[in-house]
Amino acid sequence: MSSAQVSSGESQRIHRLVVLPLGKSIEIAYKSIKVRFFRSLITTMSLVLAVSFLSFVRVSNDVANGLLSSGDDSLRQVLIRSGYDLKPQDTTVGSSPKQRWIIILSLLVCVVGIVNAQLMAVTERFREIGTMKCLGALDRFVLRLFLLEAAMQGLAGAGAGSIVGAFFALLNSVFRFGWLSITTVSWNNVFISVIFSIVIGCLLSLLGVLYPALLASRMQPVEAMRMEQ
Repeated sequence: MSSAQVSSGESQRIHRLVVLPLGKSIEIAYKSIKVRFFRSLITTMSLVLAVSFLSFVRVSNDVANGLLSSGDDSLRQVLIRSGYDLKPQDTTVGSSPKQRWIIILSLLVCVVGIVNAQLMAVTERFREIGTMKCLGALDRFVLRLFLLEAAMQGLAGAGAGSIVGAFFALLNSVFRFGWLSITTVSWNNVFISVIFSIVIGCLLSLLGVLYPALLASRMQPVEAMRMEQ
């Protein structure tokens, strides 16, 4: 057997040893979240609050659009008295510039909170990362673990936040406009708003963990093992 064939065989063996299947990576990420449950919960709660506000605004606008589409002038006047800036030719309701800025700021604060929490998590896991790398874990494996953890937290937080925001938006509409707001609303639009909020929340979670994950994945094993906890 030639040296090239031996080298190729060893390379394939090493590749099989250091690359874990996706299912195992998900299991490790899930166990890591369980171990750091309360820290993960705090990070997730910031995402819940930001996404619930986004969902609340979007679903509230969906309800207003449903009332507006009924063509009843009295309902248009009710919406105007409720604070919606409607012109005579307007047929739909959109978010006001003030609402958009508040949403953007809340999402930015959420991302900063996630980045801070994940940087703390990386600091706490220096030895764990160093041990994995000493055992042969590749950079992409460490990166995958952090991204999977963020995806799980993002899906849970964004899902909970979007549903809570939609629920309170519908409840608020019932108190403001009566049960008519429920019968005229387009449930397809409400569903789209909820899904949109979930997607935004997941993207924010992944965006917030990207820098800490890259930092952890590029860490040298010796440096990580030398760090004091």
